[in-house]
Amino acid sequence: MNLEVEKIGIIATGIYLPEERMTASELAAAANLPIGIVQEKLGIVQKTIPGINDHTCQMGIWAAEKALQKAQINAADIDIIIYIGEEHKEYPLWTAAIKLQESIGAINAWAFDVALRCGTTIMALNLAKSLMKSDDTVRTVLLAGGYRNVDFIDYANPRTRFMYNLAAGGGAIVLKKGAHRHRLLETKLITDGAFSEDVVVPAGGTKQPLSPAVLEQKQNYLDVIDPVSMKERLAENSMANFITVIKSSLEKSGYSVGDIDYVAMLHMKKSAHDYILNELGLTQEQSIYLDHYGHLGQIDQILSLELAEKAGMLKSGDIVVLVSAGIGYAWGATTIIWDEGKVGKHEHSA
Repeated sequence: MNLEVEKIGIIATGIYLPEERMTASELAAAANLPIGIVQEKLGIVQKTIPGINDHTCQMGIWAAEKALQKAQINAADIDIIIYIGEEHKEYPLWTAAIKLQESIGAINAWAFDVALRCGTTIMALNLAKSLMKSDDTVRTVLLAGGYRNVDFIDYANPRTRFMYNLAAGGGAIVLKKGAHRHRLLETKLITDGAFSEDVVVPAGGTKQPLSPAVLEQKQNYLDVIDPVSMKERLAENSMANFITVIKSSLEKSGYSVGDIDYVAMLHMKKSAHDYILNELGLTQEQSIYLDHYGHLGQIDQILSLELAEKAGMLKSGDIVVLVSAGIGYAWGATTIIWDEGKVGKHEHSA
């Protein structure tokens, strides 16, 4: 097989952001917190929240349309659509990818949903790459979806304070076989089931169906079952796993931490963001802190890439790492060579 054709590149991304915003002062009032805590510790100046028409799959559709326009390709040329949005969407039992397929006119594609909470985009990039390499007929893949898990936040519940940053938006990525620009390299994922039931929406599933009583008790919102235990166990693993997936993704791709030019990181508290940059020997200018957007779940990495590109922070040949973590818990990282089609500072045969 032609090795050049085997290369898989990101030929376009798309982002949809709702017009509605919640400011730091509004969040502080809702959560009964000092505004300084919201801005400095939680790292929120403002965040996007859904408007009346900003449904989960619909935001993914709008983002996909933007990505296709930027890629200058027809939706009919898409071979596979992978829905990377959240399970919380327009209908409880519903394959959103098929709706997305119909809405954008991808008449020749087949479509399916995947989920790994905020690690979904990283996982889906790896899955898409595998599908494209194993099937000669799959040349163009669209990843798209929306996120609005902010709907599950009760600001009166201090156990979920680390999730007060949840926001809303949609994102999309178009992958093309044989593309030299923004080449997708290797991925590393870690999942740890010891945390699988630490953060849940207690009611609404088969264990505890919805009823007037559970709604009155607000058990249809996100909650942390044992916050002290989770914090202790997570502290021992989380930051180390972030560094592990980043290093492993780079090493599998033939690079090292010293080669990183930019990290597209999820939104989390500012101290954690800074810790990862420090551990990697990176500066604040090598990442964007999403304090004006909040945490859009698995859309964060796509948003970070778009913001960095618009700001002129990405140069030909740069090594870019996308990194995420998701409730469950899951950690993941993917390495990209930015604009490999041009001469860059990293000459490599990966």
